[in-house]
Amino acid sequence: MLSKEKMEIIKSTAPALEAHGKEITTVFYKRLFETHPELLNIFNQTNQKQGRQQLALANAVYAAAVHIENLSEIMPVVRQISEKHRSLGIKPEQYPIVGENLLIAIKEVLGDAATPEIMDAWTEAYGVLADVFINTEEEMYKETENKPGGWRFFKDFTLVDKIPENRLVTSFYLKPADDAPLPDYKPGQYITVHVPISGQKYAHKRQYSLSKTYDGESYRISVKREIITDPAGIVSNYLHDSLNVGDKIQISAPAGEFFYHTKAGTSVAFLAGGIGITPLFSMVQSAVKENKEKIHFIQSVSTQDLLTFSDALKELANDHSQLYYHELITQTDGFVSKEFLEKHIDTSTDVYICGPIPFMVAMVKHLLAMGLQEDHIFYEFFGPSMTIDTETPEI
Repeated sequence: MLSKEKMEIIKSTAPALEAHGKEITTVFYKRLFETHPELLNIFNQTNQKQGRQQLALANAVYAAAVHIENLSEIMPVVRQISEKHRSLGIKPEQYPIVGENLLIAIKEVLGDAATPEIMDAWTEAYGVLADVFINTEEEMYKETENKPGGWRFFKDFTLVDKIPENRLVTSFYLKPADDAPLPDYKPGQYITVHVPISGQKYAHKRQYSLSKTYDGESYRISVKREIITDPAGIVSNYLHDSLNVGDKIQISAPAGEFFYHTKAGTSVAFLAGGIGITPLFSMVQSAVKENKEKIHFIQSVSTQDLLTFSDALKELANDHSQLYYHELITQTDGFVSKEFLEKHIDTSTDVYICGPIPFMVAMVKHLLAMGLQEDHIFYEFFGPSMTIDTETPEI
């Protein structure tokens, strides 16, 4: 535990962290990758280039400073980040490396304002925060290990099928290479793939949602080939072009805090933008079995040929009268509007949202304007942990 005096010092730095947080974390990541290049490929380089990873860390550091006297306030965020860390195989010995470089970055950016007293307090505070993450992640590692067929870090799976869904999305079906039991998961969770790529010094890690409900037979991820991001999707293109049936690939056990949890008797809506359909399709498969109230599934894509799981959703709607499926093609129908949502969603509905950042921001703002309470709206950004308030809508 930090002393009262040091807690006050940490809280006093919150305004400076709010003002200079992204500058600090930008310096931090630059230094971290220069001194420990083996950590570079843990992170999605598109998120790095766009500044999303830096902003997410800045928000986390600022929140820690604000709530240093009561860290239970940030435990939901700690759990979300820890799930990602557990899925990526983060180890306790990596925390001192992060701490050293983060403290150097704080001193470099704040200069003389970062007095010895402040740096001493933050050194101790980082140790406390690191222990919170390490202990939370160890609990998660043990939980996944103790499941039938469970494991820690990464394990070999075999690709048993590879099915194109549309011109950009392909589904990959994976089974344990050792024929061990397949651990279950919650609809909406994800796995991490760990892939060595020819010409790359270090293996890459990327997280992909499990795109079908648990069946005990195989895991399925449905991956969009990223061709217009900067840089282009190294892992997604590798999976599409180079991973073939019979090949082995290492993956982590399922993880994630974004999953279907609505109680029976509550109406539900799913808002999917583009490839954001992957966790939501798993969720709706569970929802129709568990819930007899109205369920609306709204899929928005830019063009008709980018619809994913459309036939499967229509079949699901035919088999379950409570499910209503809506396709919106932005090229012809426009974006999902507040007026459209008002026709299908009432203020007591639980709503799950996934898709590109502008889509998610717009949907949340529409729903709040309609009168839905925040505790009925569930979403998670692909990549770094963010909040709606830190993003700017583009639609």
